[in-house]
Amino acid sequence: MASEQGMSGIDVKAITSELATKLPLWIDKVYQYETRTLSIRLNGENKARYQMIIEAGRRAHLVKDLPEPPKNPPQFAMFLRKYLSGGKVLAIHQHGLERILIFDIGKGNLIYRLIIELFDEGNIILTDENYTIIKPLRHHRFKDREIIPHALYTLGATDPTASLENLSSAIRNDDRDLVRSLAIGCMLGGMYAEYICLKAGLDKSLPASQVNPETIFTAVQDLFIQVVQTPKPVIYEKHCEPIDIRDKNDVQYFSTFSEALEAFYPLTKAERKTADAKSKLTKEERILKYQKSAIRKFDEKIEKTEAVVAAIYENYAFVSQVISSLDRASKTHSWQDIEKITRQSNSPEAQKIIAFYPEDAAVEIDIGKRIKIFVHEGIEQNAGRYYDVIKKFRKKKEGALKAMKTAPPKKKEVRREFVFMKKLWYHRFRWFITSDGVVVLGGRDASQNEELVKKYMGGQDLFVHADVHGASVIIVKGKTEHMDEVAQFAASYSGAWRSGHFSADVYSALPSQVSKTPESGEFISRGSFIVRGERTYYRNIPLAIGIGLMLDPHAAVIGGPPSAIKEKTKTFVELKPGQYEPNDVAKKVLRILKQNVSEEEEKVLKGILNTTYVAAFVPPGGSDIVGHHES
Repeated sequence: MASEQGMSGIDVKAITSELATKLPLWIDKVYQYETRTLSIRLNGENKARYQMIIEAGRRAHLVKDLPEPPKNPPQFAMFLRKYLSGGKVLAIHQHGLERILIFDIGKGNLIYRLIIELFDEGNIILTDENYTIIKPLRHHRFKDREIIPHALYTLGATDPTASLENLSSAIRNDDRDLVRSLAIGCMLGGMYAEYICLKAGLDKSLPASQVNPETIFTAVQDLFIQVVQTPKPVIYEKHCEPIDIRDKNDVQYFSTFSEALEAFYPLTKAERKTADAKSKLTKEERILKYQKSAIRKFDEKIEKTEAVVAAIYENYAFVSQVISSLDRASKTHSWQDIEKITRQSNSPEAQKIIAFYPEDAAVEIDIGKRIKIFVHEGIEQNAGRYYDVIKKFRKKKEGALKAMKTAPPKKKEVRREFVFMKKLWYHRFRWFITSDGVVVLGGRDASQNEELVKKYMGGQDLFVHADVHGASVIIVKGKTEHMDEVAQFAASYSGAWRSGHFSADVYSALPSQVSKTPESGEFISRGSFIVRGERTYYRNIPLAIGIGLMLDPHAAVIGGPPSAIKEKTKTFVELKPGQYEPNDVAKKVLRILKQNVSEEEEKVLKGILNTTYVAAFVPPGGSDIVGHHES
């Protein structure tokens, strides 16, 4: 399921299959537009031409049109041309269900691999046949691998969906419920995991270890067959999918998945620059230009249609004969017989009938103009059809002329000024402000938990904690009517999120109930406390965190329960427990926030629109982006 953030493993499987049907292919040229956007021109058999757009970390598919390439190609594009231009694409494959697309390219006696990473920030890597890196688009050093020249490019673990044995091993050793095991452990994603459960006739909340793997494997393979052999690409709301499994009416269908992806993804900056380069006109000037062009087309349509009407009346006798003859013949003969008899006739009149439309009871005649005539209607009725076309375009022309006269004057663009939020003492903790204006703080680690209780918790505050091991200490600095937000904040920044749970219990207590003094013989670890006395519980609190961009009264990236930041932000992204690592999620969220401001605003806001500010609000553990909201 492709989203604005990028393609899923299933999407990569679909596009891999689509590209493989084009083989054999030859690399023509490689272009680079931005830091992570490239394109490849491909030549196929019988003079076929294909164009592929690659946005590292997001998408890779064929397109009808490419952005205008830069006059001076960047170094990486020239490097790939040196190695790959003229090379033959021997195979296109995906590693398991990972978002990795691999081109095997033969050139001379050598084989190269072009690896396209569509996860996290993404990368494009050229290796030799043995996966030794020759050059990557972006150099990276991770804890467990290096993406640098001469290092070995390592692929992930065994694909859990590759065989019944693999799947059995994956789910039998998974302590999660079935749907989460399939979504995260088997890399199917939430939507397809639920689809598999439905097709297999299994309750998605069942423990994965108790399910018959054969039933699941059969459903998974059936899904893959649909994706690869009988795709039915659709766009539904904010998602693009290679098959239609939602059974909804309001979907757009496409003949290929590439066409769907091209329509789904907005223009990149390079594509926007190409569009702007074609016309450096203002918005008002572009509208005026379009209106003038439309008027010219309306005039051309009117003129051509008037010529058709004139031709009908100039050939009145012949058109009348065609209508009467065919109308009479259609009462005793089928249209197939009429067409056959007419084609066999050598008469000049019959030769002027050049096409038959049995479903419309009409023919096309050539009388200097190719004209469609309906044989059950008289000449006046046929001419009337064309007069209706003339009236339609005259009306459209009048509307365009009226719009040109009433076009609004060009507005002077005013650069917006932002007042940035000052860094406050509590911003180094986890924090948010409730809908009724109360500050809520949380510890990021054991040390901050200690500090919050010992130094910053006052007698009028409230102590809140998720009822799970490994949770932030939450301090409510005052009285609030929105304890639901506080409880969600406490539940989300706890071990429940890291464990992949979707809800947790939370309790609150007064500061006087919180102590660091253990009972005799007990030990209290750093960052932990003893709560004595009666507690107030909040049960089954759903886990969710929103991260958004606030512009008024101050510009800042803020986070917290979605309900607490919804009204304060221009745009925000909602997270729930999932499969993507915190740093990856922060980068994806940042990308979405940037997409919802203008380029001018992005330049002004660059001091706060960065990964550091976003990452401060991402919960520890895996996350999925489940929603994107705009004010």
